Amino acid sequence: MPYAISLSARHTAASRATGIVVLLLGGCANVGPDYMAPQLSLPARWSVTVATGASDTRALASWWKAFDEPLLSDLIERAISFNRDLAQAEARVREARARRGISDADRYPTIQSSASATHRRGSEETGSGKSSELYSAGLDARWELDIFGGKRRALEAASANLEASEYDLRDVLVSLTAEVALNYVDTRAFQARLSVADSNLRAQSETFDIARWRNAAGLTTQRDLEQARLNLEQTRAQIPALRNGISQAVNHIAVLIGQNPGTLNDLLGAPRAIPAAPPDVALGVPAETLRRRPDVQRAERQLATQTAQIGVATAALYPNFSLIGSIGLEALTAGRLLTASALATSIGGNIGWPVFDAGRIRQSIAVQTALQEQALGRYEAAILTALQDVENALVAYASEQQRREALSAAAAAARNAAELARHQYSAGLVDFQVVLDAQRSLLSLEDQLASSHGAVISNLVRLYKALGGGWTPVARDAPELTDNYHGTK
Repeated sequence: MPYAISLSARHTAASRATGIVVLLLGGCANVGPDYMAPQLSLPARWSVTVATGASDTRALASWWKAFDEPLLSDLIERAISFNRDLAQAEARVREARARRGISDADRYPTIQSSASATHRRGSEETGSGKSSELYSAGLDARWELDIFGGKRRALEAASANLEASEYDLRDVLVSLTAEVALNYVDTRAFQARLSVADSNLRAQSETFDIARWRNAAGLTTQRDLEQARLNLEQTRAQIPALRNGISQAVNHIAVLIGQNPGTLNDLLGAPRAIPAAPPDVALGVPAETLRRRPDVQRAERQLATQTAQIGVATAALYPNFSLIGSIGLEALTAGRLLTASALATSIGGNIGWPVFDAGRIRQSIAVQTALQEQALGRYEAAILTALQDVENALVAYASEQQRREALSAAAAAARNAAELARHQYSAGLVDFQVVLDAQRSLLSLEDQLASSHGAVISNLVRLYKALGGGWTPVARDAPELTDNYHGTK
């Protein structure tokens, strides 16, 4: 019976303490500023006009499929699976998720178990010399109440930081897909330029043979022969640089897909045409682009993180309340440890409030406020950079298309002129300098045209990157972000 009465009294005390906690929590308020996303003033449309289609999120997520190049698609898929930078970004997401879990756990009580067994023998010189034993086991609990919302602000900051790390992963993905495509286009463009150089080398070899025959027959001077040799060797000298360009681009792709340099030489060594541009681009409006750009969204989430940190710092100005309690068993013998009389309990609370800290807390608030202002500046700069990237990519894409058309017409005329000059020289109708000038012009224009073909596609890839293409938006409660890169994974 004494045990029952004692337990009832303890239960009543615990109930009162619980009631006090409920009353305190009912008046909880989060200190510090509540975050509101900045209002943006954006242009209604882009200043440059290109052939555009309807904005299609799925098409933009897998923009490389518009080139209808299976090998390119395969390389990008392999990069998504094995790229080392992407793996690091995934690990950062897992780190941020775990840190958010820590912040969430800080809001709840902690309970710790303990058990001990002690044997002691006293000194006969200073005491009785008797031996004693003490056995104990129990649970200790502590709960720091979040009355003023400091821990809730910490959880808010950790949640926003997790979202920022997810957008960082997407930004790595956007850059990675574009980088693979750009190096693939560079490979094909260098191969096209190499083909141009080889073709011109054969034509110039024929011209050199003609000059040699005519010189042997006494129809031309040695000067014509040496000029023909000069033209031939200048073209031959371009070939090693073009092969080096191919090798560097292929090796870069290998590294991007997580393989050793040189492993893709057989796969990409055979020349293939530069991918053709699709008829239109899923462009959308500036507001849609900013919602898709992971770097912009990451900067916005970092601003939210820093705003919450002001609340964390502000909470230090206010009292902190803690509840502590324990329940356990204590006995002098092991056999009595599990009896009712061995029960020991305690419950209590404490309050702490900084009285004097020489302004340390308020300076900490000032630090977090200044960091928030910096985060706001980075967010605004990210918006301007995103708009600039798209505008520049649009101008480059449209301008290079016009340049390619002009070069195509010029190269066609140069081919006709070079062929005509060679025939006229063979017949002795024109000076050899005419042939040299025509062949030099042809090589230059065909090389520029091949480069322009590659530049058009490269600029289109940069436009897709500027638009934030390369990933599919996923629901915030998706279990694993890495399972939702884009519609094809």
